[in-house]
Amino acid sequence: MKEKFRLAVCQMNVVDNKEVNIFKAHELLVRAAENCAEIAVLPEMFNCPYDSSKFREYSENADNGQTIKAVSKTAKELDMIIVAGSIPEMYEGKIYNSCFVFDKSGELIGRHRKVHLFDVDISEGIAFRESDILSAGSGITVFDTKLCRMGIAVCYDMRFPEMIRLMALKGAKLVIMPAAFNMVTGPAHWELLLRTRALDNQIYTAAASPARDESATYISYGNSMIVGPWGDVISRAAEKENIIYADIDLSTVERIRNELPLLKHRRHDVYDIKEI
Repeated sequence: MKEKFRLAVCQMNVVDNKEVNIFKAHELLVRAAENCAEIAVLPEMFNCPYDSSKFREYSENADNGQTIKAVSKTAKELDMIIVAGSIPEMYEGKIYNSCFVFDKSGELIGRHRKVHLFDVDISEGIAFRESDILSAGSGITVFDTKLCRMGIAVCYDMRFPEMIRLMALKGAKLVIMPAAFNMVTGPAHWELLLRTRALDNQIYTAAASPARDESATYISYGNSMIVGPWGDVISRAAEKENIIYADIDLSTVERIRNELPLLKHRRHDVYDIKEI
C-alpha cells in the first residue's frame, strides 16, 4: 500500500444512450490518467439516466455486461484503479444499484450493492421510489487495494452514519460514494453530509455525481467533492462536466487521529456499533 497517491473524481454528462455514456466515461478516465491519477471514480448510474423506467433496459449481468467489460479493459490499459460509479446490475432476476471496482490489471476487486434505497416523498420537493424496480444490497463493502483499504457507499447510503463508521472501524481510510443528489437535497445536505462523514470518522471521503442536466426527468445537483479527514473540502466541482483531483496523504489520517483521538475515545462500555 502507498502513503500518497492522486485521486480523480469524474463528473460526467449522462445521456439516454449507453454507448455514448461508455465512450464519455472512457474519455474522462484517459484524461484522469494523463493527469497522473492512480485511482479514478465515476458517478452513480453513469451508463444510464437516473430514471427508474430506464433501469431494467440498461441493466447488465456482471459476468458479461458491456459496461463492465469496457471499464475493466480501460483499467488495464491505463494501469489505474477504477471505481465504476454504479450501474443497474441484473442478478438472479433482480436489479441492484451496484458499484464495481477494478484494479490496475482490470480484475474485479470489489462490488457494492446499494443497501439503502431512495424511497422519499418530500413535500413540495421530490418523490422517488427506487424500490419499485431496484432490490437492496445487504453488506458493508470494505476491501484492500494497492493504494489503501477503502469502503464504498452509494448515494443514499451516506446518510446512515453507522454504515460509514463500520467502514472506518474495518480499516477504511478512504470512503468513495458515487451519488446523484437532486436539486432539493443537494443544496441542503450534500456538503454537510460529506464533511460530517469525513470528520466523524477522520477519513477521506470522495463523492462522484453526474453533471447537471436541466432537461432530465431527475436533475442531479452535481458538485462532486473530495473531503479530507479534518472535514475540509479539498476539491469541488460545480454543475458542469469536470474532473477534480486530490493528492491523498494517508499519514494525515494517522496524524489527525493521534491529535484528536475520536475513535480511541469511544465508550464501548456505554454503546457500540456492530455488523449483523
